[in-house]
Amino acid sequence: MNIMFALFFILQTSTTVAEDTIVRVTGIDPQRGGNISIFIFGKDGYPKRHDRALHVQTRKAHKADMTFRFSLDLAEIAIKVLHDEDENGKVTKNRFGIYPAEGLGFSKEQRVKTFGPPKFKKSKVMKEEYLKGLEISIRYP
Repeated sequence: MNIMFALFFILQTSTTVAEDTIVRVTGIDPQRGGNISIFIFGKDGYPKRHDRALHVQTRKAHKADMTFRFSLDLAEIAIKVLHDEDENGKVTKNRFGIYPAEGLGFSKEQRVKTFGPPKFKKSKVMKEEYLKGLEISIRYP
């Protein structure tokens, strides 16, 4: 009986330890409507190629702070958060087609600059960091 309990305990702790990551998104303007989408990337595709994201979660933008849970086992990741107001699944650009017209947030507090989106190298978060939980603020144009 004690062996069964010990085996159960080992299995439970090994499957629940450290793989859940909490991402708290702050600064959301729920008045804008639409969805909040979180894209978790490896090096490939970050941050523009949503089809190459390793994990994606999308929910209605219903309050200023929202929490998302992911089960991850990657050495390093980079995160993009999109307030997809028009719910088209991509970043809508301004009328000149140059700068984002919707809210965005990135890991490591990176932001879109004059010469383009943030690079993976500056946005990446190591496993030891992301397992502690992350907070990403949305910035609106």
